[in-house]
Amino acid sequence: MLVTTPEKWDVVTRKSVGDVALSQLVKLLILDEVHLLHEDRGPVLESIVARTLRQVESTQSMIRILGLSATLPNYLDVATFLHVNPCIGLFYFDGRFRPVPLGQTFIGIKTTNKVQQLNHMDEVCYENVLKQIMAGHQVMVFVHARNATVRTAMGLREKAKNNGHICHFLSPQGSDYGQAEKQVQRSRNKQLRELFPDGFSIHHERQDRSLVENLFSNGHIKVLVCTATLAWGVNLPAHAVVIKGTQIYAAKRGSFVDLGILDVMQIFGRAGRPQFDKFGEGIIITTHDKLSHYLTLLTQQNPIESQFLESLADNLNAEIALGTVTNVEEAVKWISYTYLYVRMRANPLVYGISHKAYQMDPGLEKHREQLVIEVGRKLDKARMIRFEERTGFFSSTDLGRTASHYYIKYNTIETFNELFDAHKTEGDILAIVSKAEEFEQIKVREEEIEELDTLLNDFCELPAPGGVENNYGKINILLQTYISRGEMDSFSLISDSAYVAQNAARIVRALFEIALRKRWPAMTYRLLNLSKVIDKRLWGWVSPLRQFSVLPPSVLSKLEEKNLTVDKMKDMRKDEIGHMLHHVKIGLKVKQCVHQIPSIIMEATIQPITRTVLRVRLNITPDFTWNDQVHGTVGEPWWIWVEDPTNDHIYHSEYFIIQKKQVITKEPQLLVFTIPIFEPLPSQYYIRAVSDRWLGAEAVCIINFQHLILPERHPPHTELLDLQPLPITALGHREYEALYKFTHFNPIQTQIFHTLYHTDCNVLLGAPTGSGKTVAAELAIFRVFNKYPTSKAVYIAPLKALVRERIEDWKVRIEEKLGKKVVELTGDVTPDMRAIAQADLIVTTPEKWDGVSRSWQNRSYVQKVSILIIDEIHLLGDERGPVLEVIVSRTNFISSHTEKPVRVVGLSTALANARDLADWLNINQMGLFNFRPSVRPVPLEVHIQGFPGQHYCPRMASMNKPAFQAIRSHSPAKPVLIFVSSRRQTRLTALDLIAFLATEDDPKQWLKMDEREMNDIIVTVRDSNLKLTLAFGIGMHHAGLHERDRKTVEELFVNCKIQVLIATSTLAWGVNFPAHLVIVKGTEYYDGKTRRYVDYPITDVLQMMGRAGRPQFDDQGKAVILVHDIKKDFYKKFLYEPFPVESSLLEVLADHLNAEIAAGTVTSKQDAMDYITWTYFFRRLIMNPTYYNLDDVSHDTMNKYLSSLVEKSLFDLECSYCIEIGEDNRSIEPLTYGRIASYYYLKHPTIGMFKDQLKPESNIEELLLILTNAEEYTDLPVRHNEDQMNSELAKHLPIEVNPHSFDSSHTKTHLLLQAHFSHTMLPCPDYATDTKTVLDQAIRICQAMLDVAAHHGWLVTALNITGLVQMVVQGRWIHDSSLLTLPNIEPQHLYLFRKWSQGKRKSVHGGYQGPIECLPELMAACEGKENVFASILDSELQTAHISQAWNFLCRLPILNVSLSIKGCWDDPVQAQNEVPVPSLITDSRDDKRWIKLHADQEYVLQINLQRTQMGYQGKQDSKAVAPRFPKVKDEGWFLILGEVDKKELIALKRTGYVRNRNTVSVAFYTPETPGKCIYTLYLMSDSYLGMDQQYDIYLNIIPASPSAQVTTEVSDAMSHLALK
Repeated sequence: MLVTTPEKWDVVTRKSVGDVALSQLVKLLILDEVHLLHEDRGPVLESIVARTLRQVESTQSMIRILGLSATLPNYLDVATFLHVNPCIGLFYFDGRFRPVPLGQTFIGIKTTNKVQQLNHMDEVCYENVLKQIMAGHQVMVFVHARNATVRTAMGLREKAKNNGHICHFLSPQGSDYGQAEKQVQRSRNKQLRELFPDGFSIHHERQDRSLVENLFSNGHIKVLVCTATLAWGVNLPAHAVVIKGTQIYAAKRGSFVDLGILDVMQIFGRAGRPQFDKFGEGIIITTHDKLSHYLTLLTQQNPIESQFLESLADNLNAEIALGTVTNVEEAVKWISYTYLYVRMRANPLVYGISHKAYQMDPGLEKHREQLVIEVGRKLDKARMIRFEERTGFFSSTDLGRTASHYYIKYNTIETFNELFDAHKTEGDILAIVSKAEEFEQIKVREEEIEELDTLLNDFCELPAPGGVENNYGKINILLQTYISRGEMDSFSLISDSAYVAQNAARIVRALFEIALRKRWPAMTYRLLNLSKVIDKRLWGWVSPLRQFSVLPPSVLSKLEEKNLTVDKMKDMRKDEIGHMLHHVKIGLKVKQCVHQIPSIIMEATIQPITRTVLRVRLNITPDFTWNDQVHGTVGEPWWIWVEDPTNDHIYHSEYFIIQKKQVITKEPQLLVFTIPIFEPLPSQYYIRAVSDRWLGAEAVCIINFQHLILPERHPPHTELLDLQPLPITALGHREYEALYKFTHFNPIQTQIFHTLYHTDCNVLLGAPTGSGKTVAAELAIFRVFNKYPTSKAVYIAPLKALVRERIEDWKVRIEEKLGKKVVELTGDVTPDMRAIAQADLIVTTPEKWDGVSRSWQNRSYVQKVSILIIDEIHLLGDERGPVLEVIVSRTNFISSHTEKPVRVVGLSTALANARDLADWLNINQMGLFNFRPSVRPVPLEVHIQGFPGQHYCPRMASMNKPAFQAIRSHSPAKPVLIFVSSRRQTRLTALDLIAFLATEDDPKQWLKMDEREMNDIIVTVRDSNLKLTLAFGIGMHHAGLHERDRKTVEELFVNCKIQVLIATSTLAWGVNFPAHLVIVKGTEYYDGKTRRYVDYPITDVLQMMGRAGRPQFDDQGKAVILVHDIKKDFYKKFLYEPFPVESSLLEVLADHLNAEIAAGTVTSKQDAMDYITWTYFFRRLIMNPTYYNLDDVSHDTMNKYLSSLVEKSLFDLECSYCIEIGEDNRSIEPLTYGRIASYYYLKHPTIGMFKDQLKPESNIEELLLILTNAEEYTDLPVRHNEDQMNSELAKHLPIEVNPHSFDSSHTKTHLLLQAHFSHTMLPCPDYATDTKTVLDQAIRICQAMLDVAAHHGWLVTALNITGLVQMVVQGRWIHDSSLLTLPNIEPQHLYLFRKWSQGKRKSVHGGYQGPIECLPELMAACEGKENVFASILDSELQTAHISQAWNFLCRLPILNVSLSIKGCWDDPVQAQNEVPVPSLITDSRDDKRWIKLHADQEYVLQINLQRTQMGYQGKQDSKAVAPRFPKVKDEGWFLILGEVDKKELIALKRTGYVRNRNTVSVAFYTPETPGKCIYTLYLMSDSYLGMDQQYDIYLNIIPASPSAQVTTEVSDAMSHLALK
């Protein structure tokens, strides 16, 4: 529940804060004293009610409004205004309902002479007061000015003393009187102390209010003289009430006006105390001429009117800034919700509408339109909005938004526009602020002039123009006195001063924002400081330590005398400070305070992107100690801007918060932004950071341009030639022509046709999105089919989604129609070697192909590749770019070794530096086609709009209305794509659009199909939000949706059944859905790794825009880009001139070098240097050295730079145990760890961590921690507030995590895996998708862990790792019963299995009996019959669920195992001998079961696996049944041979799916020492829990005697069989 004033609520609802504005959470709005509508503050109520009512209509969520008021004559009008149903919601009680009847007396004074009038009034007043006092009642006397309270009270007391009646006024000396007296004596108010003993007191807005109220209600005061505020604000009744005089001074008009009737009623309402009195008395003393006026008013009241017209401008501006009013039509509609509209129709004449006009225009449409247009022109002139009269559109400006948010009036803004410029001193600023309209009512009073003079002399540090005689001079003096903490005597000044201070702080903040938006550095800095000066009441030149209340004033003054600055004191010891201050003990306190003043250290590095744009990477490290008492618990806000001192201009500014935990851990923050530069280069720019709250907390960092080398200018684009379009018959192949639906190639395809189809040279094609680049790829593929039919083509696309799309297309067109084999190769789909060997076309992702081609020497199919097509090659500049570099470099390397040329074709959007790419891909002039971005098949019209606001969520929310309008104006009926940055934003945007649709005539205008049909589709949709939005013709598309939902949405959109699709940015790459209009809503996304919002790569934005314009339907596309206003210039520049692609290989160089070292292509440091020169990075290093921190491009510097890169990478790899550097310090040897890292595509720190953390006997819990600490999981996003969600989730999970790391991605990974094993409910849909990401990588990392354990021969760890793999795939804990892996079986069902036993029916001989504890027992019990299985469960589960569980059970692999050992026993004559290891135990003590083997010899254990099928009919499938694992997984087995006694692993072998039977050989060496030993063979599943087996093999090792003939009678010794 919020209790607030109208103004405050108005301001709060003017801003949209958070995703869900505060006002949308409100369900009930209570307005007390609604009759204030006709006062000056009425308009605020009107704007609140209008805003609320419009919100109810637009969001369709009810907000109840409750109005409370005194009795009103025209209560019906107010009811209409509040949209009250008059039959049930309107209650009106008139005077008869008073709880205490009221006697009213009117007294008129006849004299006209002013002085006499006053005297007579005083006398009449005294007589009436005395009469009531004699009767023993308390009296309140109301007067109308603060100073009059004292005058009247003194006068009454004087009269009482003179007439000798004072005894009646004295307070009865009760028991608590003494206490009261003490309190009064403590009061600072002289008059109060004087009056109290005689039973009088005064009360007004300023001092000791609550004290006086208590004294009066306790009866210590008989007569209270007060101002009218008391009647409104405080519930203090008295028996009798006297109103003395009805003239009040109105500051606005600067003259006296009559007391309003509402005030009279309110005051009279205070007469009569319900608990004590039978009746009350109200007396008005006024002049005779006003008597009848008040009589008529009280008996027949006049209707109250609206004051809204006076502040129409401010309120309209607020609605425009909020985005709820965007054109004249909406503004006219908005006025119809105000009380003004109700009264204009009821009483047109008052509002200047003639009767005739009203008859012609009864809805007052025209009149309202006139009003709006007039106000619109005014606001436009003041630059608060842009008003296009032709179209009637309003758009908000920075100035208008600032005015609205800071509640600054229109006239004040006009004053600022006139007086404010970039070069004003602090003094000038205070003078301007003093002229604001907000201070109009403050007047100079005669009696104050003297005191103002002293204040001016004592406390004003700056000149105060206007002096004491003018009101703006007075305001200036009061403000400066307030800052200097000066004391004032007279009441009126104290109250004015408080008013001035409150408003000035707000106005200076507003000016600061205006200056910042106008990009005036000096002014911005001055205003920010000035606003802190007002907040802290400290001048900027005093010691910043004055902000700490713990330091005594004497110490502070000494500090200032000695001129000890904060910097000096930071370097001094505490005792030094103490000695200088002659106060040794205080030294420590001062020192602590010095270190608590927020300070930061900034380091900037610059990277030129082009010759005119610099990227600045700013590292900010906090350098102060945090103290909750001083800094709070959240963070310290700072402003930061880049200024050019010579041109006096700010190029970039932003607001950022240093979080408490960053200060404590001293963790640096990285800000990245771009700024323009101009030639000739300026000498330097400054980056200035200033604390938002603290005086004296700022930092400056200089960007120096001395050593800046600008990148080379870019070569021109390829011109599009005006050629005759080529018919598809040019292909010369009937089958190929049949694949295309069109008859002629487009201009771009025509121009490149010859090069692609008739030559083998490498090609780079840069062309805008949507210009048919896929066809270009196909031409190159057809060339291979024609000329080199035995070789392979590889097509690399950056996203799995793109690979899928290509596969779906080419499976039909190339495989079915041309009979060529197409294979998909991604992280999700790994076909077997045979399929790949037979494939003609492999479609894959960069990472996968990199992993495959790493071991190209022993993969013949990699050597058979004759063309490599890389789509979206401009992603080189992306974080995944390095992989592309490596692939191409390796391809060139392979082809130079195998001497078979490999053709490389790169496809990309238009590039800035195509020549560098071409050089690197060794493409000559003939193969380089780089068209300009404008040669799109469908021309594109782009609109960029900037939106203010520091915070991401409210900024996104404020973009929804403009997005809606963009759809209405650019594409009312054609398809629209809206790109947002997160799944959450898809939902919020969709819901907002529905709210805007609700106010339209046809809310379902975007649904282009029958509603009944749509309802049938909605039934099949899983996602609840999607169900809602589809009904309105809005689709949502993101990774969190179920596959089927996504397909549904895609089909509806492609077939134009729904008009709007809101998608996350990945869709821009993944799917080719063009639309007529594309809206990019926000260009930042939340980066979980750095935990802040970062910009999309420019390529992504271009890709999104590229989706606008459908070649077959539109003659032009439209793109609307909504950005953060500070980035608008940057996007303006780069959306039209292409963005250069830089390399990001440096960050991951070590991993890629490791792969080459493991593969054996790099064997020395020189090789590593040469390897780098093959890369694209090397090309760009020469072209743009500063970007990569290289100072100049001379040969030596270059060599030093590269060799230090190599050294650093090799050092890192050595630390991770991946490589070894030879004795000569030149050669490099790969180590096992390096090979494991390369094979499993892991980052080298992960492998290093395995080496450090894995132990010989790590348990599951430790392994889980090691798995989740892998470097691969650092990128898992931890979004806003997810640390809270993580800590909540942790409470429901078995294993505890470090409570201080809930914001770490590794901890989140740990929790998600635990939740996966425990089947815990996840707190939000994002977590489900995150779990998918985590599981995607887990198996690969575990396999690598297993290899590390095997390398060390750690049996326990290895077995536990296989257990962890099974847990990951099945999503259960290993200690759970394996029966729980059956779908739909939860722990509460296990008792069904335990109580089951075969006993009830006559058991078949050998059937399984007894309770069932694990899967193999269950399978034995069922004997392949579903009805047996169903009988166990039918009491608890539905049939459908039982059959799902049965399907799982049927497909479980049961393997029969037989073992034999091969090796050399006898002389070479008997060459090979095979000894079976018997599998039945005859007598466990039988000595013959020991197999005799020679010591220290190699033998082969041959394992025959045979699968027994159990009741499962249907096609066999090598895929494991894993309902809780996100991707298809092949079933496989780990064979581990170990010696249990020594806990040693002897051999590890992986084998794939066992279809019917399979033989696996495991080689092992026998021990060197003779004797008996038992080896155990573990057969561990890699997909199922509870299906593992183990066999013991008894060996009798005899001394090695190769010559002696050893007869080995192999008995029926058998190893003991156990089914685990």
